[in-house]
Amino acid sequence: MQIKILKKKIILLVGIMGCGKTSLGRVLSKKLGLPFVDSDKEIEKASGCTISDLFATYGEKEFRKGEERIMERLLKQEPCVLSSGGGAFLSEKTRKEAKKNAISIWIRADVNLISHRTEGRNHRPLVPAADNKKALERLINEGYPLYAEADLTLDTKSEPIYRTVRRLLKLLHENHIIDYREDL
Repeated sequence: MQIKILKKKIILLVGIMGCGKTSLGRVLSKKLGLPFVDSDKEIEKASGCTISDLFATYGEKEFRKGEERIMERLLKQEPCVLSSGGGAFLSEKTRKEAKKNAISIWIRADVNLISHRTEGRNHRPLVPAADNKKALERLINEGYPLYAEADLTLDTKSEPIYRTVRRLLKLLHENHIIDYREDL
C-alpha cells in the first residue's frame, strides 16, 4: 500500500475510553509513516505519576487542567497521530486548538463494545469495575455530543484491527486527507 499525505496536520483520535484510539493510532501511524503520540503517556511522563494516581491525588478537576495544558502543547507539534485521553476533547480549549492544528476523528463505539473492552480493568479511574456499564452510559451521555464536533467520525465495532484501520484509511482518503492505492 502506497500512501501520500495530502494535509500535513496532526491526526487526532478522540473518543471515550475503550473505543480503540491507542490501538488504532499505533497501527495508523505506521501506515502513514508518522510518529505516534499517546496523550495519557505524555501526561504520565510529565507528572511522574500514573493517570489513576493523578486522579486519586489531585481529583478530576485538577487532572483536567493539566491534561488541557499537555494537549495544547501536543497540538502545536509536527504532524503525528495523536491518541487523546477519553476526556481531553471535552475541553472547549482543546477542541478549539484541534480545529486549528489537527484533523480530529471521533472513534465512536456503542456502550456494549466499550463495556466489554473495559470490563475488569482497574486502571480507569472514571469507570469502577463494579459499575462498568452504568458509568460508561453516563460518560457517553456527557461526551458524545462534544465528540460529535470532531471533523470526522469512524464507527468501530468488534472486528480485527486491520479491518478498522482499512476503514479509517478509506475515510481519510474520501475526505482528501490522504491518497493511497493498494499494491497488487
